[in-house]
Amino acid sequence: MPNRIRAGALTALAAAALTTATVLAAPAGSAAPKHRAPAFLSASQLPPHPSSSWTAGKVTDGVPIELRFCLDDVFPGYDSRYRDFYTDLDTTARQLTIVTGSAGKAKALAGRMNKEIRSCAARAEQGNPEVEAYYRGYGTIPVEEGARVHGLHTETAWGAQDVRLMSVGRDGRTVTVVDWSQMGDFGDAPVRAFKKTTTTAVNKLY
Repeated sequence: MPNRIRAGALTALAAAALTTATVLAAPAGSAAPKHRAPAFLSASQLPPHPSSSWTAGKVTDGVPIELRFCLDDVFPGYDSRYRDFYTDLDTTARQLTIVTGSAGKAKALAGRMNKEIRSCAARAEQGNPEVEAYYRGYGTIPVEEGARVHGLHTETAWGAQDVRLMSVGRDGRTVTVVDWSQMGDFGDAPVRAFKKTTTTAVNKLY
């Protein structure tokens, strides 16, 4: 059974967090030494949507707003880039990559991110006690240096529901986060397909 935690709606709080945080841009001279940039997922590699195709946005420097509520405290001053994906309906996704200075730093960053995602619902409680949130851990994936998959579900008193799948994976000194979300609950989440997407994302980095 999932951990049942009273919490704030993650999507609304992510937007609110933007008012107190600026979009991350790597400071001059802080990026890792030059090497081939990590590759990103393509639209066709996202979990299939039953009634709409995926569209991929441009690769952009910084961090997507949607990841800031759960992970804002862990973003370092490394080179980070992301790509948004969207459908014609309510389903969206995004991939973030962060290149650190060493494999050891990347391992520590990935570990901190997994910890922050696991505690995200509990921290959201302080933001909006009118919403209940649930967390599920979906285990690890044996790809490169490993990946871990998480699920988050929020439910409001007025009936709105949202479900997210998030994964953190690592290849050497690079960490990638894949985030998928839509209206619904855990029963609507394509966990098996998302794990395949995560595996592809980590394998594509280099």
